[in-house]
Amino acid sequence: MTTSPDNLQVTTLADWVPGPNQGDWTYNEYLNLPDDGKRYEIADGVLLLTPSSTGSHQDTIGEVCFYLRSHIKLAGLGLVIQAPFIVELSAKDVFQPDIFVLMNAHLDRVQEKKVVGAPDLVVEVSTSGTAAFDRLTRYDTYEYTGVQEYWILNLERRTVEIFVLEGDEYHSLGVFHGEQKVPSRLISWLSVRVDQFFF
Repeated sequence: MTTSPDNLQVTTLADWVPGPNQGDWTYNEYLNLPDDGKRYEIADGVLLLTPSSTGSHQDTIGEVCFYLRSHIKLAGLGLVIQAPFIVELSAKDVFQPDIFVLMNAHLDRVQEKKVVGAPDLVVEVSTSGTAAFDRLTRYDTYEYTGVQEYWILNLERRTVEIFVLEGDEYHSLGVFHGEQKVPSRLISWLSVRVDQFFF
């Protein structure tokens, strides 16, 4: 069944886009996608279309970036990058995370138009339309490709859930809200309350 990209509210198969069969998409085919202003990603070789950002979504991304840059980039410890920027996690996994962090030890993963390999930290600002994708597909992909820390910010509930990689599996540090501090292991010196991320 073909799905129309008009008024998209959830992450969906982009099966109307000319190209290889679903399951066979790679970064090379991704480069040939139309420049139509839409946000495409590849998960396990499947081309997907994700919803456009809303104002509150963008505001939250901006706030998180501000605090991360203050604690990482301005301290000379790494880079903080926000979408749209391509991360080629594997041959068949190409995402555009809302925000990601590369510490200095991994800056060699940055190329002119993409990052190759896992960022140290990924942040996704989740809405009702992307929650399942963020919690299942992204979670699994970030876990097996070695993203050390993954934050899911729930825009409606105004919460942050933090997952850290222990061995080959994610372990949740918990769901945090309000005046609770964000307990990052990667950025242990981070001193930010959860409510500072939201308007």
